[in-house]
Amino acid sequence: MLLENKKQLPKEGLNKILIRGTNWIGDAVLTLPAIASVRAAYPRARISILAKPLVADIYKLFAAVDEVIIYKHQFDNAWGVFRLARILHKKKYDAAILLQNAIEAAIMTFAARVKIRAGYNSDGRGILLTHSIKRTQEAKNIHQGDYYLEMVKALGCKPVGKEMHLQAKINRVTAQNILREFIPGEAKKVIGIAPGAIYGPAKRWFPERFAAVADELCAEKNCRVILLGGKDDREAAEKVCASAKTKPVNLAGKTTLREAVYLISQCSLFISNDSGLMHVAGALNVPTVAIFGSTNPRATSPIGEKVAIVRKDVSCSPCLKEECPDDFRCMYLIAVEDVLSAAHAILKQS
Repeated sequence: MLLENKKQLPKEGLNKILIRGTNWIGDAVLTLPAIASVRAAYPRARISILAKPLVADIYKLFAAVDEVIIYKHQFDNAWGVFRLARILHKKKYDAAILLQNAIEAAIMTFAARVKIRAGYNSDGRGILLTHSIKRTQEAKNIHQGDYYLEMVKALGCKPVGKEMHLQAKINRVTAQNILREFIPGEAKKVIGIAPGAIYGPAKRWFPERFAAVADELCAEKNCRVILLGGKDDREAAEKVCASAKTKPVNLAGKTTLREAVYLISQCSLFISNDSGLMHVAGALNVPTVAIFGSTNPRATSPIGEKVAIVRKDVSCSPCLKEECPDDFRCMYLIAVEDVLSAAHAILKQS
């Protein structure tokens, strides 16, 4: 155990539990094993997730919970936090587990008079928690999925494991109908590409190289390529389309997150920068090629059995910066052949 906590949650008496989810898609996916561990520890409890609209579908589709409460935009201010606290107080939760690190979550549950408030002592919030877990340097350096698992383990919830083969939770008929809706016509194998990344350009491989990969795979596999992402990824996806000789189906910004999850579940291969959709593909156990530049795969690699990491070991990476202040060598050194080789290897393995 990385974390020792003398004050664990009570084994009995927790009938209503609130879990504050994380705010980004990838982080939300990586909290799922921790949430499953809480469910296993309290099988009869009513568990609610409080989550931002961006990630609500992740928790609705996959988490072992009874309710998802939307943290609406109007609560994103000091007055809003206390308005939300009054709403939560009426629900009479026995405990709140704060997976999110911000002090705002502790203030809100304190104001909601939730008797038990548990989480890491990050952001100066330890004094507001009844079950404060010291966030050690060792905990900060482990994989993000383990970071959340260690928290609930320290609270007395036995980890159920990191395996997140979520394809079993996706209705196949619904997924196929959504695929046909977006890609009508002749049925072919589908390869997904996510050329964007919200955090910043330092996480993004080059659109023209994604295009070259798409062209080569289309020629080899006689498949269709779809481009996925949010509204902020439209520009990157449009540049891929402009460079590609084949015609990828550009769905960036045109689907809901729920639809994107269903579409990824139908892919025979998914190629992505370090992004939220990369984590979705890994959790669905779709063969995934993950391209890393400025970020650290030891901390944020997708969890799954069919994952290939493409990364060049350069002295300045991982820098975790939004934009490269230098020559962007971490991405320039990744050639089209590197990604194709990883794709072939993961497909052969699968």
